Amino acid sequence: MKERIVKWIRDYFEENGKGCNAVIGISGGKDSSVCAALLVEALGRDRVIGVLMPQGTQHDIGVSHELVELLGIKHYVVNIGEACEELIRAIDGGGIPEKDLRSNKVYYSNTPARVRMTVLYGVSAMFNGRVANTCNKSEDYVGYSTKFGDSAGDFSPLSDLLVSEVKALGYELGLPKKFIEKVPEDGLSGKTDEDNLGFTYAVLDRYISTGEIDDLAVKEKIDKMHKANLHKISPMPMFKK
Repeated sequence: MKERIVKWIRDYFEENGKGCNAVIGISGGKDSSVCAALLVEALGRDRVIGVLMPQGTQHDIGVSHELVELLGIKHYVVNIGEACEELIRAIDGGGIPEKDLRSNKVYYSNTPARVRMTVLYGVSAMFNGRVANTCNKSEDYVGYSTKFGDSAGDFSPLSDLLVSEVKALGYELGLPKKFIEKVPEDGLSGKTDEDNLGFTYAVLDRYISTGEIDDLAVKEKIDKMHKANLHKISPMPMFKK
C-alpha cells in the first residue's frame, strides 16, 4: 500500500503540477504525520512544505515541531487566533452579534478549519504548491471534517484508508509511535475525537469494513451521521440545462 500511494502521489504531480511543491497542514496527529511522511518519500523533503497553525495557545504544538524536524521539511508557523477573532468582529460589524457567533457551535467549531485552509492556499500560492488533503475514510464516513476546511485540498492520499490502515501505514513508514498513536482531539472542547463521536474508531472501522457491530444504538448513530454528512464528500449538486 505504501508503494502504491507513493507512486500515486508522484503520478499526480507529474500530471497536475510537474515541479510543484506539496503544502500540508501539520497538526502532529496521525493523519498529517503519515501524509507528510508519504510526501517526503514521494517527492523528497525539499518539495514538501509544512504549515503549523495553532489557534492562540496550543498545548501540544511541540509535537508538530518535532514532526517537521524529524522529516527535515521547510515549515512555517501561522497563528490563526487573531484572524479568527477579527473575523468575528467583522461579522459582528455586519449585524450578527458576536455573542451569537460565539455560542453557535457550527460557526465556532468550523470557522478555524476554514481559516486554516485559507492559510494553506495562501502559502501554496507563494510557493507554486498543491495542497494535500489529510482526511481518512473513517472520519469522512461520519462527516467528522469541515466542509471547505480540512475536507478541502488538491489531492488526497489517505481518504480511502481507514484509521487502522493509516496507523499501519505510519509504522510501515517508520514513524515514531508518538505521532501514530497521538490521541486525536478537536483542540476546542478539550475532548478527544472519540469522546465527541460517542464511539471508538476501532468500532467504526470494523463496521465500515465488515458491516459488523455489537451495539445497535451505536450502529444507528453511525448510520444517521453518515447519511446526514454525505454532502461533504459528494460532488456539489449542479443544475444541468
